[in-house]
Amino acid sequence: MTKEKILQSLKKIVDPELGINIVDLGLIYKIDIDQKKKTVKVVMTLTTPFCPFNNYLLEQVEKILKDLNFNKVDLKLSFDPLWNPQMMNLELKKRIKSSKLKPNDSTKTKKRKNK
Repeated sequence: MTKEKILQSLKKIVDPELGINIVDLGLIYKIDIDQKKKTVKVVMTLTTPFCPFNNYLLEQVEKILKDLNFNKVDLKLSFDPLWNPQMMNLELKKRIKSSKLKPNDSTKTKKRKNK
């Protein structure tokens, strides 16, 4: 098992608020694998310490790691350093920067006629 394979598997987990996977967001800080003992230690963060999806994201990471047949999964949550948008991968930053956000037609205000 390699870090790359683990990261590829973790990309299946999408932050429900942002709609972007946790790897591209830069939420995975560290992965240590012990091949002999078949154990893995992952240090990760959330976009904010008050993330309402804290439990969901941690459960999903643990499930994927267990599905990769590790005997033991050690998952640590860290806010040192705090996450910031600069932690996103370069490709994601480029996509966000190049996107042109336009107001949705349904959000435009319409003038009402008085009857």
